[in-house]
Amino acid sequence: MMPRKGRQGQDNPQDQREASQGVVSECPVPVAEVQQEGDEEVAAASSSSSATIPEVPVSGVPTVPRSPPRASSPPRALVSSLQNQFDQGSRCPQGNLGDPEALLRDALNAKVVNLVQFLLFKYQMKRSTTKAEILNRIIRRYRDYFPVIFRSALKCLQLVFGIDMKVLEPHNESYMLVTCLGLTYDGLQTDVQGVPKTGLLIMILGIIFMEGNYIPAEVFWEYMSMMGMDEEEHFICGNPRRLIGEDFVQEQYLEYRQVPNSDPARYEFLWGPRARLETSKMKILLFFSKISGSDPKSYPALYEEALREEEERQ
Repeated sequence: MMPRKGRQGQDNPQDQREASQGVVSECPVPVAEVQQEGDEEVAAASSSSSATIPEVPVSGVPTVPRSPPRASSPPRALVSSLQNQFDQGSRCPQGNLGDPEALLRDALNAKVVNLVQFLLFKYQMKRSTTKAEILNRIIRRYRDYFPVIFRSALKCLQLVFGIDMKVLEPHNESYMLVTCLGLTYDGLQTDVQGVPKTGLLIMILGIIFMEGNYIPAEVFWEYMSMMGMDEEEHFICGNPRRLIGEDFVQEQYLEYRQVPNSDPARYEFLWGPRARLETSKMKILLFFSKISGSDPKSYPALYEEALREEEERQ
């Protein structure tokens, strides 16, 4: 459906009001009637064995626990807010042929999905992009909705894949995709399909921090199960246990060790030396707070701990 226009080609105020009120999901999934025109590079990525980019399925978006498995778990408000963000992204109401608003929502959601795929391809190929290229190749007829489509796609990249956007030339509106929070690992060299896995790593680092910097292995895997990471194959991670137990540990982002003096032996996860070097508790807290729309100072114990670490680093 074409966006409705006002006189002289200006945006219809009602359309903009609908878009700003959530016509586009925060991280939408493919809809039945996806607009495919002009997605040449996405099509090229799909046909390339070295650049396979999956679509975001309804059940494939990672989730965080609805309720923490123990009393010392992360703050309920933050976890609940993150869960709502994921839930919103994993639902996409089906359009009704008699409902113009639903048709517009579905069309915009489809554009966000196309843009996410396009930007993932750019990231894999280590290429920059521009606003003009995005408008001409992906957005096309829906350019009046560029801000809301762009914002939703970027949030999806941050939340699911751990990818952020760096402005290269503000005057030319040129962008380069980079990993979030200063992390240098993206998981593209693993033996599973080539999509960034930094999002899961950031989620794990956040859970460990909010659990008190150490998390028993059994509690950790409870969280992973609640996030849908207990299956043998996941659309982003491949085998999550192998990715976490081997890659994240071998890359020294996580440490897996026996709890001191435990008998029988018990094990726990904590941040590894590479995580402590490349990022910080404050960056993790600010990231989670931004995603959930909360103030990091509303979690005073976590904020004070992160602030102390920042001061020690100086």
